[in-house]
Amino acid sequence: MKFPFETIAIIGKQKSPDVAVPMFLLGDFLAERGLKVVVDGLSAEHIKGHSFSALSLDEIARSVDLAVVIGGDGTMLNIARTLAPHGVPIVGVNQGRLGFLTDLSMGNMIAGIAAMLDGRFVTEQRLLLSATVVRDGAEVFTGLAFNEVVVHRSNISSMVEFEVRIDGEYLYNQRADGLIISTPTGSTAYAMSAGGPILHPGLDVLQLVPVCPHSLSNRPIVVKGSAEIELLMHRTGDICVRYDSHTNIDLQLHDKILVTRYAQPVNLLHPEGHSYYHTLREKLLWNQTL
Repeated sequence: MKFPFETIAIIGKQKSPDVAVPMFLLGDFLAERGLKVVVDGLSAEHIKGHSFSALSLDEIARSVDLAVVIGGDGTMLNIARTLAPHGVPIVGVNQGRLGFLTDLSMGNMIAGIAAMLDGRFVTEQRLLLSATVVRDGAEVFTGLAFNEVVVHRSNISSMVEFEVRIDGEYLYNQRADGLIISTPTGSTAYAMSAGGPILHPGLDVLQLVPVCPHSLSNRPIVVKGSAEIELLMHRTGDICVRYDSHTNIDLQLHDKILVTRYAQPVNLLHPEGHSYYHTLREKLLWNQTL
């Protein structure tokens, strides 16, 4: 990570005109501090008349020192998958609902970014997943996921049937509505809704959480972060694998899904004093008295 930051990207939530005002405010603030400001091309459509360079996300990944994302967790997931391979640190400004990944609010955005520009921040690395679909011995798709990789059925198909192996060792055969392979970051997303444990994001682990398993003995399991998880499809139909609710790939009989930790982590910046437990208390309403 390069510091002090010199070139900063402002990336807004797609198809949201509400990002215009905060993007203008932040862009003008950064420019007044003598920093080079760029915006992503899609967000630029909402702030016509600006003087900032508009770049694609791929161009941003190759040319900036810091990315400020204005949106919700969904926006952060999308940007993280693109920027992580290039090591670009990310800070989030919450414009969504829960906002587990977006520390700053609209109200404290300028003050929070100013502190970070002065070096007052905490750096955190988060695990990212890489998942490959193999069909007849050939790779047909590879993608990244920040929260989870999910194999699941449609509303009209029967249960998914598949075999699970960890580092080549047979674990079990499963009949269920699906299986969630989650990072610690994703443990507060779909995995939590399916009954999986909340994992501290600093842990180097992955978790497998069955969705409505046919057998009550099939429970969530946590494995080491370096594990290679292999799923072999024994029964298909209208079934797919999903990456962070972003990319869907239809599966066929005997398809194999290989899931591993991606070589590059996601680099998040937090304000000084950031506490994951405070985030849990606030977002999950644990601080409310009975």
